[in-house]
Amino acid sequence: MHSYKYFRWDGTQSLQQVHHDELMEELSDHLLAQGDLQSALRTMMQKGMRDGPMMGLQDLLKRLRTKRQETLDKYQLNSLIDDLKQQLESIVGTEEEGIKRRLDETRQRMEGARHAQGQQGASPQSQSAEAPDALNLDDAERLSKFMEQLAQEKLKFLQDVPKEPGGAVKALSEYDFMDPEAKRQFDELVSQLRQQMMDNLMERTTQGLQSIDKQQAQSMKDMLHDLNQILDQKLKGGNPEQDYQEFREKWQQSSGMPLPESFQDLLDNLQHQMQMMQNMMESMSSQQRQQFQGLTEELLNQMGLQEELENLTSAMSELFPEHGGKRFPFRGEESLDMREAMDVMDQLDQLEALEKQLREAQFGDSVDKLDPEVVRRLLGDEEAQSLEALKEMVNELESAGYVKKEGQALELTPRGMRKIGQKALRDIFERLKNGLTGDHANDRRGVGVDLMDEVKRYEFGDPFFLDLKRTVMNAVERSGQGVPVRLQPADFQVYRTEFQTRSATVLMLDLSWSMARRGSFYAAKKVILALHNLIRTQFPRDSVYIVGFSTYAREVKPDQLPYITWDQAEPYTNMQQGFIISQRLLSRHKSGSKQIIMISDGEPTAHIERGQIFLGYPPSPRTISETLREVKRCTQGGILINVFMLDRSYYLKEFVDQMTRINKGRAFYTTPEKLGQYVMVDYLAGKRHRVA
Repeated sequence: MHSYKYFRWDGTQSLQQVHHDELMEELSDHLLAQGDLQSALRTMMQKGMRDGPMMGLQDLLKRLRTKRQETLDKYQLNSLIDDLKQQLESIVGTEEEGIKRRLDETRQRMEGARHAQGQQGASPQSQSAEAPDALNLDDAERLSKFMEQLAQEKLKFLQDVPKEPGGAVKALSEYDFMDPEAKRQFDELVSQLRQQMMDNLMERTTQGLQSIDKQQAQSMKDMLHDLNQILDQKLKGGNPEQDYQEFREKWQQSSGMPLPESFQDLLDNLQHQMQMMQNMMESMSSQQRQQFQGLTEELLNQMGLQEELENLTSAMSELFPEHGGKRFPFRGEESLDMREAMDVMDQLDQLEALEKQLREAQFGDSVDKLDPEVVRRLLGDEEAQSLEALKEMVNELESAGYVKKEGQALELTPRGMRKIGQKALRDIFERLKNGLTGDHANDRRGVGVDLMDEVKRYEFGDPFFLDLKRTVMNAVERSGQGVPVRLQPADFQVYRTEFQTRSATVLMLDLSWSMARRGSFYAAKKVILALHNLIRTQFPRDSVYIVGFSTYAREVKPDQLPYITWDQAEPYTNMQQGFIISQRLLSRHKSGSKQIIMISDGEPTAHIERGQIFLGYPPSPRTISETLREVKRCTQGGILINVFMLDRSYYLKEFVDQMTRINKGRAFYTTPEKLGQYVMVDYLAGKRHRVA
């Protein structure tokens, strides 16, 4: 015994592969609405599944924009400079406290020397002999004066340290710290800034360096010089790949820094990093940007790299002139350091690149170019699994036999067409459960018999489908227990039966422009498809044809039905030619009932006369007359016309009344939403009637 538990989808569960039947049913609605398989697939790619976990490209784009907005609402870049200012101010404060502490210590020693001399009454020489480490009064006074003067000068210098980080770093780099802790903090900060600066410029190729000292800075300078020579060769039209491989081998061995395998990869990396740096600067306020540039220049000058990096930047600008900085409107509160800011910039850049790919996929580009792992890293597992499902959607439909490739295009298979018809039929019968009826009387009997669950007492002429159990029990109840059981005519019970009519049906579908303009075409097409599937599957001995009519009428083959759409360039309604074609198709059948089921939303506005097309709106009396003439011919040929009208205008009702008086068929005025219920119930009622 297996136990199963079901939970509502909340986005955290693992997304299972979407079944091909679910995909095909979702595709059916899009195909019926658009009439083109490629467009239907494209729409499904964009919208995903309405009642399933597979998101479409539009959903992925929406989540991407949400992710980007969350990032912009979380962080702020101006704090990058503000935090540096605070760190530098803290270092200056630590140094000031250290100076004052040293000054206090000197003063205390002088006071100690005075106190000692006063108590002992000894000369400085004898005091020095008694305490070699103690200062005599004269030395203490000289030291105190020196420290007072030095402290005053240093405190004055610290008060004049520039507020912007670049100027502060330059000033403090030339300053002789008195406090060891302040010195340690400053050296650590500068080392960290240098490391972050080189990481940001060279895409972390300096990640193997724990700190950049003078020797390492010189090595970096030499490497940049060699790289600039290769770039110069590239700008002059040469192919520097061989020189780059020598460059790569040399500098990877000497510095241990990982370098890209090809020169083009190196160019792409450099361009990307410079783009991120430019984006970061553009996203700052003008004041913060100016201060950041000053800090950058000072750090590079200290390492002796300013000139080589200027040459590198100039060469890259010539190679990639189209790339400029982009401003991102940060408005959060969380602070970032330089490395974290570059990581955020990189993430935003990747989100923009992914958005571009998603947009291209929306407008016809293949989803195969999209990398699920990139989506997983930037958006999450659910989004990545949805993309994987989208990429496999066509393969799933193809492997299930619903679609097939014909050259470069996809086409529905017969199985796919049946699936669409079944879906349309099921949708309509689900509505029929609500109890709406469209029953009408029919006194004709056809061939074939279906037994019902009900029984009745046998009457002369009834089909002899005996309910043996009830018949015998009637005899037992009448005569009592014992054998033999003797039957009498009154004991016989038979099953009630219903006869099926064998029929040939033409489904006439209005394809004129008004059907689309009024929003009726999709519902009408779905009903025609469902009714065609019903007749083919449930009444296989019946014959069914499809005729579409607009300015002209034409027969529609069953395999064309899913693709049929309204005629954009043919706004008129030619019922007359539709009736002519229907009569020709029904004339192939010499027995059984014949009927036309027509779905339309307007009166006839076109007809054929002596081989010429006549058009007119409002309908001309001539068009009405010629159309009713064909209705009369249908009536004379034993063809019943049932009309389902999706409008109630005065002229339409007048025309339909004339048609029903001539043909004795039925007319239904309904809406697109209820059309299927009326058509299905009426058709089934005409197929089965109790006759015994």
